[in-house]
Formats: sequence, C-alpha cells, structure tokens
Amino acid sequence: MIKNEHTTTMKFGAYVKELRINARTTLREFAKQLGMDASNWSKIERGIIPPPANDTLIAKITQLLNLGAEETQQLDDLASIARGELPRDIDDAELLAKMPAFFRALKGREYTADDLEKLTQKIKDLHMP
Repeated sequence: MIKNEHTTTMKFGAYVKELRINARTTLREFAKQLGMDASNWSKIERGIIPPPANDTLIAKITQLLNLGAEETQQLDDLASIARGELPRDIDDAELLAKMPAFFRALKGREYTADDLEKLTQKIKDLHMP
C-alpha cells in the first residue's frame, strides 16, 4: 500500500502508475489486462486525458493490483476528480446544500498546514468504515 503524505495531493494517473510500478507490471502489460490501448493508458497516467467514467475500470484496477479498501476509495475519488466530478461519497444533496456555509466559515481566516491536515483527517474519519 502507498502510504505517504503525497498521496493526498497525487493525481489519478500518477497514483495508478505508482501502484502499477510497485506491482512490477509494465505499462503495456497493464493496459492489455485492462483491455485498453497502451498509448491511451499512458495518456491517462500522464494526466493528459482523464480516466473513463466506467465503474468496471476501478474494479479491474483494484483486482489487477490487489488493492485494499482504502486504496480503492482513493483511486475512485481521484478518478472522479480527474473527470471534474465530485467523488461519489460526497455527491449528496444534503451535504452539497451545506457547502456554501462551510466555505463562508472558512473565508477570510488564516489556517496553518496543521489545521488543514486535522480537518482532512476528520473528513477521512467520517468516510472510512
């Protein structure tokens, strides 16, 4: 499992690439196993094109790389973000209705990196089983 501080800022393609390299799988082998053209997969890993909005893609990647629940969730969230979408677990009408108030509360305040890390951890704790 990739567990370091840069995974929270990593993009989908870079995250999958790192997981793939750790699994000692070449780009061509991986793309073939996914049923994709290696050139197109390379563009996804480099962030040139977003991953397809295909539920089976995340499932295939999870299976091929033997990912755990946390890595799979990270992968799914990063895929949504790469496509310009909200991650599924926060795409909730009630939560979205509260977002303007959340951003108003943050506006004009100075927060340290430690403050933001604590907030991030609290949000993660809410969404992790």
